[in-house]
This record gives sequence, C-alpha cells and structure tokens, in this order.
Amino acid sequence: MSGNDAYGPPVAPARDAGVLEVACDESGSDGENLTGGNTDVFAHASVRLTVPEAAGHLREIRDRIRSPAEEYKAGHLLREKHRAVLEWLLAPGGPIHGAAHVHLTEKAFFVVERTAGLLLGDGGPALPLFRAGPRVFGDGLWRDFLDAANRLLRVRDGGEPVDVFFRAVGLLRRVAAGAEAADVLERFAAARGRADAHRAGILAGRPLIPVLNPLLPSIVRTAAYWSRGGRRIRLVHDRQNLLTPDRIAWIEETAHGSGITLDGLRLVAAREDPRVQLADFLAGIARKIGSDELHRRADPALTSLLRPYVDAASVWGDERSRETLVGRSAGPAPSADPDRAVRMAGRRGGAPLSAPAPQHPSRPGTPVAAKRGEDRPRGERGRARPRME
Repeated sequence: MSGNDAYGPPVAPARDAGVLEVACDESGSDGENLTGGNTDVFAHASVRLTVPEAAGHLREIRDRIRSPAEEYKAGHLLREKHRAVLEWLLAPGGPIHGAAHVHLTEKAFFVVERTAGLLLGDGGPALPLFRAGPRVFGDGLWRDFLDAANRLLRVRDGGEPVDVFFRAVGLLRRVAAGAEAADVLERFAAARGRADAHRAGILAGRPLIPVLNPLLPSIVRTAAYWSRGGRRIRLVHDRQNLLTPDRIAWIEETAHGSGITLDGLRLVAAREDPRVQLADFLAGIARKIGSDELHRRADPALTSLLRPYVDAASVWGDERSRETLVGRSAGPAPSADPDRAVRMAGRRGGAPLSAPAPQHPSRPGTPVAAKRGEDRPRGERGRARPRME
C-alpha cells in the first residue's frame, strides 16, 4: 500500500457491465523449491471490489494503523498492536467479507500429490501416503522423501534426481509393511519408466507449465470459484515473471476447457491497483494463519475469522488443520479439479508434464509456442512486463 493516495495510471475498467472483474495476488512463492523454501504454505487471494471501494478501505487501514511506512504489507496487520485492525478487516460485516476468497496450498502435500500424478496418473493416492508421513516413517526418512520428490519434479536439478527419489522410496518401503501407504509406495517403485521419461522431457526442452509451481492451478481455481453459475469474469493479477503471455494463454484455454467462463487475465503493478493490494493483504494473512495452524500455534479466533474466505478445494493434506481452516463439511478431497490439467499436461511423445500446445485465445487453431529460459529460480514478481493493459 503506497503512502499516498496516488495509485499510478488509472486502472482500466471492465470492458462491459456483464463481466465481473476480480483482483488477485499471492503470498508464499518459492518457485519450485517447495520443501526447502522460506514458507510451507502458498496462498492465492482474490477480491471483487471496485477501485474506489478498495482505495477507501486502504485509506481506512492507513488511518487505523498510522505507520510511517511508505508501503503497507500483511505483516503490518499481523502485528499484535494492530490486532483490532486485522479483526475489523476479516470480520463479518467488515470491508471484504463476502467479497474476497483465498485458495491455500500446503506445499509438502502439493509435492506428494504432484508426484502421484506423474507416476500413477492420479493424485488421489497421495493422501494416504502423506497422512502416514512422519507418524509411520519417522521425521528423517519422510523429510528425505519429500526433498527427493521435489528434486524429481523440479526443472532445475543437475544431479541424479531419479536415482535419489527411488532410493528414498526404497527406504520407506522397508518400514511401510502393513501400512495403508505401502500399496502407494509399491506402485511408485514400479513406475520408474515414467520418472525417467519426465526427466528426459525436461532435458529435451523446458516445459511451458512448471509442474511444481502452485500459482497457475491456483489462478484456474480462483476463476472457477468466481464464475460459479456461469458468470463471466476477468482476472486482474499482480505482475509475475511466471505469467508470460504463453502461460496466460494456457490458463485461459485450461479454464475454457473446464467450463469456466473466464473472459481474460491482465497484469498490473500492485502499487497501481488498490484492489490488488487488498488481495495481497489477504494472501499474506491467510498464509501466516495457515502455517500457524499446521504447526499448532494458531490463534483460534483468527482462524475462525479466516475460515469463511478459504476455498473448500484448497490443496491441503493435513487432516487436523484442514478441518480448522476449511471446516468439517468440506469433505476430504484436497485437490481442485483444475489441478488435473497441470498434472496431465502434455502426456504425449514420452514427455510427461510438458504442457500441451495451447491454442491462442484470439487466433483459434494457432498454437502458442513455448519459450526457453524465461523462468527465474524463484518465479516471483519482477520487472518483466508481459501483457500489460
């Protein structure tokens, strides 16, 4: 949040009254380093407010906090001395209640779910294996397995990730006898061919869709949430290096193929759009509360305030914290349907997880070519300016 009321160039309005414009931002991005990064939760938040409404709420937050900081972030609201402001923001009847949403991803579970998707063609078996976790295998073996799975799937790995992964699987199998997860591990052990093909595909050319980055499926899921009932929506997102024109085209094509009425996605600088700044606040708040729940250090009152905003299809494997964050009525399924499009992308020519050639939205029948070398290690926001409007 900027220290003044000038948010840069005027934000382009929705092109017609029949389209709902929703602003988005994320928190917790570590690129493809999901098991050794700085955070264990990824949050993608969205708000449906007008620009004047959002600007008014930001001014109210600044008036209540009265910090000299030039730019406000979620950390300001999470400080204990500003607890009242945080509660006001999230509370029923507050400025964003009923007009905001957040999709959460538990990174460790995301890695296991993606691994099952690669090796078994289905992420579902990841859940019993993940919930066995340290309880069955011990902290050390389980951590080694997660790190090995992360290395297997990530694009950037110069070692022998396939060998490392199957050694880790072998060690888990030794102690999994009789456990519900034993069958999943047996199926992993029999799927080395798919793992080799995945690595060969990476060496042949950088995949358009990085399978381990949760941002792209989170955006598709956000679009699915706001377009319920067939409502046409347009997403406005903070600039990200990952969101190249080719990947935006893939998001739009994937949404359309799933019956999601997404009218487009455009990128803006967060400082120029107060709606995106509010989404940034919610993403950072949700990431922190979600992480606290994982580690059993959460404040129940804050979790209760966050719960109405949390997507029931959040990718979350830990059973106890899922119930507190999402609620018991949400059911056990942690993966959103749009994620399957990412897991299954490009299962052709022996190169799993390389993206299918998406069709350009404005030129049907024209494939969008993938580019090499466009990802930075962390895949976070930067100065690149793809597709600005």
